[in-house]
Amino acid sequence: MRVGLVGYGKMGQAIEKILIEKGHTVSKTINIDNIGEINDITPQNTDVAIEFTAPESALNNIKTVLANKVPVVSGSTGWLDHYDEVVAYCKQQGTGFFYASNYSLGVNIFFKLNEQLAKMMNGQKYDSSMVEIHHTQKLDAPSGTAITLAEGLIANNDSKIKWVNESTNNPDELEIISERIDPAPGTHEVTYSSKVDTIKISHVAHSREGFAQGAVLAAEFMAGKIGVYSMDDLLNF
Repeated sequence: MRVGLVGYGKMGQAIEKILIEKGHTVSKTINIDNIGEINDITPQNTDVAIEFTAPESALNNIKTVLANKVPVVSGSTGWLDHYDEVVAYCKQQGTGFFYASNYSLGVNIFFKLNEQLAKMMNGQKYDSSMVEIHHTQKLDAPSGTAITLAEGLIANNDSKIKWVNESTNNPDELEIISERIDPAPGTHEVTYSSKVDTIKISHVAHSREGFAQGAVLAAEFMAGKIGVYSMDDLLNF
């Protein structure tokens, strides 16, 4: 498989290592210094592109590659206000798009656990809150993973109607506290507290390798596909 890498930071480099180990070819590497060469990613040289870039550039990068008719696997966060726009654009271009806020198998199991716990806690006298911790180079807050967790909780528990990225005394708001500490690949914690006890579930990433492995699996899944997909499709949850 020929893979274009759009974004060559620590995550892009971890993905490249796994691609090479699995016998795939990196067709093109795009970073801030050669961003104009993104248009060189075409079906003639690339089967799928993996995009991990900054929030302010992700949308344009994704749409540029889709316009070239190359399927995109994206893990960038901080741009999701435009998600529906990208889905419509992907369908218009007749190519493929795969998005996940987190590509770790463990995190995606954690998403499902979070939803199930939220259902079980619905109507109980517990207040919920969240904490997410990442390295200081992470630009967006809360993390995309934290937003997915918050949305999963809110959809399955009537006690909260929206999340906020700050401390709050409003019982209708789900508090997400974001901390940036080095080194910290990623920690997410969901807490339910009452007068008599506290219940916590958490996921702690020890390295970027789990995320990179998932992104490569998604790229292998997307090669030759048309349409919009997610980790639920890949993992058959």
